[in-house]
Amino acid sequence: MPSQSRRIPTLFLLPVLVAAQASAPLELSLKQAVQMALAPDGSARVRIAQQAVRQAQLRSAEARAAFLPNLDAAVAEQSQTRNLSSFGIKIVIPSFLGFSFPSFVGPFNTFDARISATQSIFDFSSIRRYQASRVGIQVAGDERDAASDQVSAQVALQYVAALRAGARVEAAQADVELAASLLQLATNQKDAGTGTGIEVTRARVQLSQARQQLLVAQSDQRQSQMELLRTIGLAPGTPVRLTGRLDMQPVDQTTPEKALDVALQSRADWKAQQKREKTAQLTYSGVKMERLPTLVGFGDYGSNGLAIDNSVPTRTVGVALRLPIFDGGRRDARRAESLSQYEQERLRSLDLRRQIDLDVRLALDDLQSATDQVQVATEGLAQVEAEVEQAQRRYKAGVSSSLEVTDAQTRLARARDNRIAALFLYSRARLQLYQAMGTIRQVVD
Repeated sequence: MPSQSRRIPTLFLLPVLVAAQASAPLELSLKQAVQMALAPDGSARVRIAQQAVRQAQLRSAEARAAFLPNLDAAVAEQSQTRNLSSFGIKIVIPSFLGFSFPSFVGPFNTFDARISATQSIFDFSSIRRYQASRVGIQVAGDERDAASDQVSAQVALQYVAALRAGARVEAAQADVELAASLLQLATNQKDAGTGTGIEVTRARVQLSQARQQLLVAQSDQRQSQMELLRTIGLAPGTPVRLTGRLDMQPVDQTTPEKALDVALQSRADWKAQQKREKTAQLTYSGVKMERLPTLVGFGDYGSNGLAIDNSVPTRTVGVALRLPIFDGGRRDARRAESLSQYEQERLRSLDLRRQIDLDVRLALDDLQSATDQVQVATEGLAQVEAEVEQAQRRYKAGVSSSLEVTDAQTRLARARDNRIAALFLYSRARLQLYQAMGTIRQVVD
């Protein structure tokens, strides 16, 4: 990651620490939440993906070693005895003055200090394996980007869910205030002799129910905020205040075909799958090329003798051409296996492209449906608010009972919930569309 991204934890965790010390809530926007999650010490999923990139780089370095010299050094001093007969050396000479050719020799000492080197000169199979490993690094990088997109989408969806919970708390508080005002109105009318006790009781029941709904909404808000903090890598007990609002943000008009084109150019998981298919193809090509001859250079240089003080320099230099002939069918089995793996990746690419097309079309359909729901819910809320105002005026004027106001208040609470739910569905569909198109990080940043 660039050096600027490494400074993100310091910039954002500092206010967290200060807020924790001062017991003040952390002001958290959607952009800040996503940046915290994508920081090196943020989401565990992103950190795991980064380690996968490191492993791919090491595997590439391992494959590259096939083109570099292989050097070995050894120093040996031995005391040996030999049975010449075991080597097929059997010399029979007539005895002369009691002397005969021995069959057992030694002990005698040998000393050897030597540096050996081998160098691959021509090996197509190693070239293909190295090319596959280089593409593997790109695959790991795209998978890291895909993990970042998924984490960004997850944080954004949880942030929107927390905003929905906060909006429900505000709506529940408004219901409590309205119920309290109606209770006060019913009490005043009863004291004035124009109201009845049942109306006061009915208003108290409505206030109690509104307070109950407020407690439930506050509990949901705390839980949704803790889930959000867990995802971005902060302690669940960190006090936080979301600065965003649950509203209807505009989305550029597009067609499924245009959205699909953007997705195929932007989605990191599609790019990773394309490169996985290429890696499998290179691996298959490398296995096929194992049948080709390989050219290897070798040599050694050292000092050899009976002891270190009477050793003399010796060397070996040569070139070997190796031609594989028969290995029991292992090479053919590996080739068939690699071909099957390549075909498997090709089918995965085809399936992923179809899935991306489906994701885009479903997201667009959900967005259109959510847009219509927001419009209907907004109109319904406006009508119910007008009904509540009329019911209150009629109740104050004494031309209707509190039952009409209570019914209107119940419909108002339901209309508020419907609009909050519609706004949440719209925000979620909007984020899912950007996720399907592979542009989620550009939007939340």
